[in-house]
Amino acid sequence: MHNKVFIFVALFFVSFFSINAQTYAPPVGQPGTTAMHKDSSAFVNWVIGCNVTRGYQDISNTSLGFANAGDSSMAFGIALSNGVVSLGDGGSAICTFQYPIKNGAGPDFAVFENSFDDTFLELALVEVSSDGVNYVRFASHSLTDTVNQTGTFGSTDATKINNLAGKYRAAYGTPFDLQELVGNPNINLNSITHVKIIDVVGSVNKTYAKRDSYNNMINDPWPTAFASGGFDLDAIGVINQNTSVGLKENTIEKNIYVYPNPVNKGEEIVFYSNEKIENIEIYNSLGEKVNSTNTNTLNTQEFATGIYFAKINTSKVTVTKKLIVN
Repeated sequence: MHNKVFIFVALFFVSFFSINAQTYAPPVGQPGTTAMHKDSSAFVNWVIGCNVTRGYQDISNTSLGFANAGDSSMAFGIALSNGVVSLGDGGSAICTFQYPIKNGAGPDFAVFENSFDDTFLELALVEVSSDGVNYVRFASHSLTDTVNQTGTFGSTDATKINNLAGKYRAAYGTPFDLQELVGNPNINLNSITHVKIIDVVGSVNKTYAKRDSYNNMINDPWPTAFASGGFDLDAIGVINQNTSVGLKENTIEKNIYVYPNPVNKGEEIVFYSNEKIENIEIYNSLGEKVNSTNTNTLNTQEFATGIYFAKINTSKVTVTKKLIVN
């Protein structure tokens, strides 16, 4: 009996130290890096729709309000093309694409942040969904210090993190491979329609901390108590896409129209679709839902001037359209 206990304890410590002694891919330009440049020919598509739920500038001091730099549209298109949207502490973004992402050879998509160097890394967890309801998270691992807080402009060693978006500096995406999720019954790996990015609250205070798949607290620069605090989503580049699955949905999307757009404040917007419109949700540039309707018309009298996003749910597909109220 004593021998069995000794063997169990020994195996536990071998396993524990093996996990915590390993290292992962290094920064951009170093041998073994997995960083993908935005201009890589591997990228075949980019985000076309995004809904953002903002987190606080500082979750430990909510009086400062929410992060507010950028808007949802800044996640659209190729990296470094139109700014970034800041998520704030624990904020999230759900992004959609022209065609579903599929499980192909190697990584299937990459997430871009705007870090100015190889060590100031603001991190995020990544989840995927085939229906926009059921999400599955990539298994992440952080070997960062769980005792001493990384300061507001502190440094993180890229070799100590895996499957966390934000691992690489601006213009270089962190790749994700759907093959890692094989066998999960909650998603169709050949039809990933939504990618969710969730800011890591980099605090080592247990009250606020986000944890990796090994239950380790993830330490990154914190607090970042300003408008652009938290993970700054620049873009998501698609590497493997399923055009055969997306063809029908893409055809439906092309038959959904919004008129007039831009619209003058007080005028009525009409939504046209060949498919039955079940409901429409309107979000402002902060990702906050400001209106909804079960009809195909919407009066803008109560809207402030600015940019909005209409999430149009039809009987067969959900489409997001950008609206401008003058």
